Amino acid sequence: MQLERYNGHIEEADYLNLLMVDIAGDIRSVALPKGYVSEKILKDGIGFDASNYGYAKVSDSDMVAVPDMSTAFFEIRGDYKMLHVLCDVVSADRETFDQYPRNVIKKARDFLREEGIADTAKLLVELEYYVFEEAEYKSGVEGAFYRVKSSEGLGEEFASSPRVSLRGAYHRMPPEDSYMDFRNETVKLMDVIGIPVKYHHHEVALSQLEIELDFMDMAQAADMVSLAKWIIRQVAAEWGLRVTFMPKPLYKMPGNGMHVHQFLEKGGSSIFPGDVLFNLSNEGLSYIAGMLSHSLTGSLLAFACPSTNSYRRLVHGYEAPVSATFAKGSRAAAVRIPGYVKKDETRVEYRTGDASCNLYFFLAAMVLAGADGILRGLNPVALGYQSREAREDLTFPLNLNAVLDGLEKDADYLAPAFPDKLIELWIKAKRAEAEYVYNAPTPQEYELYF
Repeated sequence: MQLERYNGHIEEADYLNLLMVDIAGDIRSVALPKGYVSEKILKDGIGFDASNYGYAKVSDSDMVAVPDMSTAFFEIRGDYKMLHVLCDVVSADRETFDQYPRNVIKKARDFLREEGIADTAKLLVELEYYVFEEAEYKSGVEGAFYRVKSSEGLGEEFASSPRVSLRGAYHRMPPEDSYMDFRNETVKLMDVIGIPVKYHHHEVALSQLEIELDFMDMAQAADMVSLAKWIIRQVAAEWGLRVTFMPKPLYKMPGNGMHVHQFLEKGGSSIFPGDVLFNLSNEGLSYIAGMLSHSLTGSLLAFACPSTNSYRRLVHGYEAPVSATFAKGSRAAAVRIPGYVKKDETRVEYRTGDASCNLYFFLAAMVLAGADGILRGLNPVALGYQSREAREDLTFPLNLNAVLDGLEKDADYLAPAFPDKLIELWIKAKRAEAEYVYNAPTPQEYELYF
């Protein structure tokens, strides 16, 4: 894979590739040949069928994708040079399409400003994922299976002699770490197009990796993390590897979370540092209370953990947090206040989400939940959320249907950015996923009951 920063010379591109985000958060594209690209296209965009993106009915699906040239970058593919650019989406009459993910997260940021809470949220996202040399799966009426293989010790030919224990690979070096060069390549490409990376390393499980990005404005973070996932998948395909960000790809092995470090910025400074508790201000504590309160109802989890597989990861006994708790330095808490940062850099980390989410919806919903806590003056200590360990009485809803029930009852705080129609579409799509998975027998059920 070869990427280059955009230098302002669009005439160098053989194709202009317009990138749009669908309702699941995946990037799709349409490529325009050089001869068709004009100033009018760059200004006015092109029409497309939004019904195929999950947003609109076939009878009312005409939308317009308008290039956001601030996101442009080149990719060289064989003999051709493509200029990729993320797009904003408007309706056919050029009104903002409020169900489009990039528009949702911008409206959430606008809400912070309109209410005088902050200028923006700054977010640092951790990307956890598994990589395999082989991955096969099938689901049908007559049977179902999945099978993966990794040179680090997963699969039939490796099962008898893994280099390290199944869950003993954290921060390992080569040769135990087989994927150092793969991560180096992906991070190099991220740097080329301006995605800031803090570091990368091997994670806890065999074949589990992590890349931690740096702090970005909330809208930029959603764009850059989405592009980072695309780069990882693209390089993996070229190297003959298979990558998955799914929350729980392996039985009884660590899951993939998407931890998000964050603070609200106003006038160029964070409003979170203070002297109330854990070096936090009242605003920082109220923000935590908002996130945890809306997680406890399930509504925030409907965007943070929106797959049936999310609730294979969110189970008692693993590091993934399953209750509305916060603490300093505890990775068992849903919200951790990192203990190693300086007082004036105090931030909070939401640890429950995962990468099966639509990044734009998850980050927007999370910030709105925190903002709601500030506007309502919630106190997480008074609500009983302060704990270093999981709390049975504060356990989150732990299946997809339950969190969707919560979203139906607790959506008012999302109104500044999420139109009712989008929430209805989201619930309908996720209910269908839940029905598909929960109605299927599993190999474990055959083992127990056949």
